[in-house]
Amino acid sequence: MRPLSRRVFAVGAAAALLAGCGGGHRARPSATGRPRDAASAALPSAAPARVLGRSVPVRLQIPAIGVDTPVMRLGLAPDRSVEVPPLTADDRAGWYRHSPTPGQRGPSVLLGHVTVGVHGDGVFRHLVRLRRGDRITARLENGTAAAFTVGSVRTVAKADFPTEAVYGDVDRPELRLITCGGPREGDEYRDNVIVFATLSATTS
Repeated sequence: MRPLSRRVFAVGAAAALLAGCGGGHRARPSATGRPRDAASAALPSAAPARVLGRSVPVRLQIPAIGVDTPVMRLGLAPDRSVEVPPLTADDRAGWYRHSPTPGQRGPSVLLGHVTVGVHGDGVFRHLVRLRRGDRITARLENGTAAAFTVGSVRTVAKADFPTEAVYGDVDRPELRLITCGGPREGDEYRDNVIVFATLSATTS
């Protein structure tokens, strides 16, 4: 399947989206095609890694917080918000299939729960603990691995979700990890936790 254009990706994506953690916004593309949020400027400036072709992520590994999860594919729900992984005991991360695959140019978006109802903790329960310089590896269907380095971790109110920084066009391979966070109000979380990372290495 050919990826959607970056403009269509930005228009079609919804921002704060995890079921059981509150609703979200619809994404709006930046007028310049580039994210205007300061978070993107916090990404480390390493020598560019080899840009990869399109290959679906099948596993996500984040050693600093003990994550080693299969990755499922997510699309759009009927209301045009991004689908989320089901609330199950074997909680997994999900990749938004209308975003670039990890290692392609642009922001590849992966989502995960912080809690999964009666099943307890979600796969991204410790996402907020990540720090600048931590490593994230996406293993792809074609056997390639794309390693990313965390540039920044932000906790933002859902009402102030930085849509353009998350979904806006960029000219290099980047990664966005999103979950819920902050104070809990009933079954909802007030905030989103967003990890911004940039490609640092690839292996075949």
